[in-house]
Amino acid sequence: MRKIIFIIFYITVFLFQMSSQEISRQNLVIGDILKIESKELNEVRTLNIYLPYEYNPDSNTVYNTIYLLDGTMNEDFLHIVGLVQFFSLQFQSPPSIVVGIANVDRKRDFTFHTDIKDLKKQFPTTGKSELFINFMEKELIPFIEKKYKVDKRRILIGQSLGGLLAIEILLKKPEMFTDYLIVSPSLWWDNESMLDDAVKLLSKNNDFSANVYISVGEEEPKIMRKEAKAIFQKLSRFHEPKLQLKFNLIKKEDHASILHNSIYQAFEWIYKLK
Repeated sequence: MRKIIFIIFYITVFLFQMSSQEISRQNLVIGDILKIESKELNEVRTLNIYLPYEYNPDSNTVYNTIYLLDGTMNEDFLHIVGLVQFFSLQFQSPPSIVVGIANVDRKRDFTFHTDIKDLKKQFPTTGKSELFINFMEKELIPFIEKKYKVDKRRILIGQSLGGLLAIEILLKKPEMFTDYLIVSPSLWWDNESMLDDAVKLLSKNNDFSANVYISVGEEEPKIMRKEAKAIFQKLSRFHEPKLQLKFNLIKKEDHASILHNSIYQAFEWIYKLK
C-alpha cells in the first residue's frame, strides 16, 4: 500500500512540474510574419522578417536590408538569419533586417519566358519573372522601407533559380540593390540566353555601382561551374571602381550544400569593402 502511495505521489509531482512548464512556456519571437497583397502578382505573399535584437521603431538608428529569395521558414530563412546574427555579434558587421520572401511557385517567379518546348512541358507555370521583379521593385521594397527604419544598402541573396533571378535583376535593373550575393545561378535556363545577352543588357545599364559576389561549388555539375565563371568574366568587362566583383569556386561543396558556406564567405567579403 505504501508503495502505491509513493508511486502516486511521484506521478502527481511529475504532472505538476509538466503543468508548470506549460504555464511558463513562451513563444520565441525574432521578428514579424507579414502578408502583402500584390497587384502585380494578383496574390497575397508572405514575408518572414528578422529584426535585430536592438531594433526600436522609435529610434533614429537605421539598418541594412537583406532580401532573401527562397525565404520560406523551412527553406533558407532561419540559417541565413543565423549567419546575419553571428556576423553582427562576432565581427561587428552592421545589424541588418532580413526580408525572407516565402515561395508560392519559384519556377514561375524566378524564370523568364522560354519557347523551348521541353522546358515549357516540364515547368508549365514558368516564365513570370518580370512580374515578380515588378512586385519587388514597385511593392515589396517600398512597403519594407515605409514600415521599417532602413538605410540605402539593399542586399539580395539568391541561389540556383533564385540566382538566375538575381542575375536578371542585376543585368536589367541593377540599381534595385547595392549588393548581389549570387550562388550557383541556373544560367542553363533557356539555352543560356541570359548569359548570351549579358553584355548587351549591361551596356544599357552600365552607369551603376554594386558589389557582386558569384559562387559555385567545385562538386557541382560542370555546366554550372562553366556558366558561373562565364557570367563573372562578362561582368569583368565592365569592371570599374563602382563595380566590385568576386568569383568564388568553393571546394568540397555541391549544389545542395553550398549555400551556408558561400554566404558566410560572401559576408566576409562585402563587409570588408569600403
